[in-house]
Amino acid sequence: MIGAQICGETCVDVEWLLTDSRSLCFPESTLFFAIRTDRGDGHRYVRDLYERGVRAFVVNSVQEGLAGAVQLLVQDTLTALQRLAERHRESYDIPVIGITGSNGKTVIKEWLYQMLSPDMAVTRSPRSYNSQIGVPLSVWGLNSNSQIGIFEAGISRPGEMEALQRIIQPTIGVFTGLGPAHQENFQSMEQKRQEKMLLFKDCPVVFEAGDEADALERDRNLCARVCRHLGMGEEVIQERLQRLEPVAMRLEVKQGRHGCTLINDTYNSDLSSLDIALDFMNRRPDRAERQRVLILSDILQSGTPSHELYSHVARLVEKRGLERLMAIGAEIQACASCFARLDARCSFFSTTEEFMQSQEFRNLRDSLVLIKGARSFHFDAITEALEQKVHETILEVNLGAVVENLNYYRSFLNPRTRVICMVKADAYGAGAVEVAKTLQSQEQVGYLAVAVADEGALLRANGITKNIMVMNPEMTSFNTLFEYNLEPEVYSFRLLDALIHAAERAGITAMPIHIKLDTGMHRLGFDPEKDMPALVRRLRSQTALIPRSVFSHFVGSDSDGFDEFSAEQYRRYLLGADTLQAAFPHHILRHMCNSAGIEHFPERQMDMVRLGLGLYGINPRDNALLSNVSTLKTTILQIHDVPASETVGYSRRGELARDSRIAAIPIGYADGWDRLFGRGRAYCLVHGQKAPYVGNICMDVCMIDVTDIPEAQEGDQVILFGAELSPSILASVVATIPYEILTSVSSRVKRVYYHE
Repeated sequence: MIGAQICGETCVDVEWLLTDSRSLCFPESTLFFAIRTDRGDGHRYVRDLYERGVRAFVVNSVQEGLAGAVQLLVQDTLTALQRLAERHRESYDIPVIGITGSNGKTVIKEWLYQMLSPDMAVTRSPRSYNSQIGVPLSVWGLNSNSQIGIFEAGISRPGEMEALQRIIQPTIGVFTGLGPAHQENFQSMEQKRQEKMLLFKDCPVVFEAGDEADALERDRNLCARVCRHLGMGEEVIQERLQRLEPVAMRLEVKQGRHGCTLINDTYNSDLSSLDIALDFMNRRPDRAERQRVLILSDILQSGTPSHELYSHVARLVEKRGLERLMAIGAEIQACASCFARLDARCSFFSTTEEFMQSQEFRNLRDSLVLIKGARSFHFDAITEALEQKVHETILEVNLGAVVENLNYYRSFLNPRTRVICMVKADAYGAGAVEVAKTLQSQEQVGYLAVAVADEGALLRANGITKNIMVMNPEMTSFNTLFEYNLEPEVYSFRLLDALIHAAERAGITAMPIHIKLDTGMHRLGFDPEKDMPALVRRLRSQTALIPRSVFSHFVGSDSDGFDEFSAEQYRRYLLGADTLQAAFPHHILRHMCNSAGIEHFPERQMDMVRLGLGLYGINPRDNALLSNVSTLKTTILQIHDVPASETVGYSRRGELARDSRIAAIPIGYADGWDRLFGRGRAYCLVHGQKAPYVGNICMDVCMIDVTDIPEAQEGDQVILFGAELSPSILASVVATIPYEILTSVSSRVKRVYYHE
């Protein structure tokens, strides 16, 4: 067992370190570090964890009422976590590879694992655990079976690497090179280099990336140099380099057939990554009636005796409450007795092919399915068979970037200010259900906001329990509001009276509503001066509804030129909000700032703010990209050589000025792709190079010019928008705004979700 024994009034055998209360699995052997950050305080969760069975805590203030628990009082809990990891690392006299740099850390770590694991028991960072918290949690994974460690270290500002160096204590260093990431926190590239190189302060040997133009070739060469240093023969190195498989550095969520949702995680195959994936599955809101299923292969090269390994897997499956385990491989099958307590829930198969021919596979219906397998088991065939089939154009949605953008805007807010996250219009095209499931676990998100009641009902049907605000309730939707516990915006006396009448007939009392004031938008809302006396009288004369918040909307917070008008709006808002509050004893929440207002008017944040476009990666102040959330991509179907004398597309509008290579790609106006992009007005990216659209955009297909991209081939990927080609650029072509580009992607385009 990894860990130690901590004694106070009782003794606790510590096996698991915990910093996020939502990830609790084994309370009886967990040590919780109550870490304070700019965005939260872990001490707030100590009581809940105690009630859930945790009996060991690291705190910086004594928590009352924890009878029988061990509390380790320290000055700084993060430092305590790091120091514990330091001492743990010092107990292992094995080679440890430390990797840092701006790009490629995770790829090199995983490729080194692929090359070394056939001969050695490798302990490595799970996923991209390279932060001040992630590194100590990674190093804690070293155990008596470990023969070599591989750990990433990432920093975003000066002064962070010293702590990571003390924890990792690398004997072999790998520096992947510098890039622009986090440059805003460093005075120069040279300063950033010096800070990163601190990881190798006492390292006997350091390998640094060469000047290879191709990043993958650079990473392969680095891996080969490390393996030579470790004594691997050249013939073995070259053979394993040839067998290196691409690293899918993300956990993907896909829509499956027969009502299934697939969580595809073949990135890692070890006990640590299995626990992380099960934690993700367990925390993901879902319909109560759906089964949670794990499809798991043998865990290869773990270095742990099989019976011990699969006994631990069985404990994980039981603790996470899975309804079904479908296990594939001779090793896990031979250890079926380890799963005796779960016997009715388990099925065992020798091979992937045997499983796919089984009745259990054919009977998978209406389930949340985690697919977790070593690469040699070719679980991609399982994913392919279960995945809902659509055409080759997909919208990739990075749910991790959604959280990064949320945290960017949280940096402007007081800790007490809550965020209303806009998920209307199918989360600006990204997919409301999956985005809402990601936001559900974010503590500072106080509300989700949709446009109409049906959008809220869909979220409730998919397990979303957060408060949901309905911004445009329709008169016909009142029963839906009542049934799904949705909170409507109220902007007129007609709507107010109708809602009161319907609520009273339904026997409802104290239903929360949100009062909208018109302070200058002149779209919807009560007049903050003329309407307030009558509004107060009407609200006080009934008990069916109760005002939960009062809000308005800045007209021009995205432009400094409207600051005077914004100040007048704010004055009028406060006048109306104060009048409403004076009429009620309870606190009525206040909010006015949208995404631009959060950044531009932080002094006007009040109780809540509303985060829309910024959440999805575009700063409305300057249309600059934040963390990119959505990437629309497709593939080249066919390439034609077309002479200059010919034309391309309908109505012969694709006139050519030269002999050209014209590629057809499967996206058109039925997918939401604007016809105004055609005839050279806009471009997409092939191999990172601009490929302008030729001729008219068709319903399902359009044509692009790849004459200047000689490496372009049929089957190549095409980026339509994303981090390298912002929706803002496309919006400028058709004289619109990024919102329209994002929300126009049609529902027939498959969404693929992942976390990075």
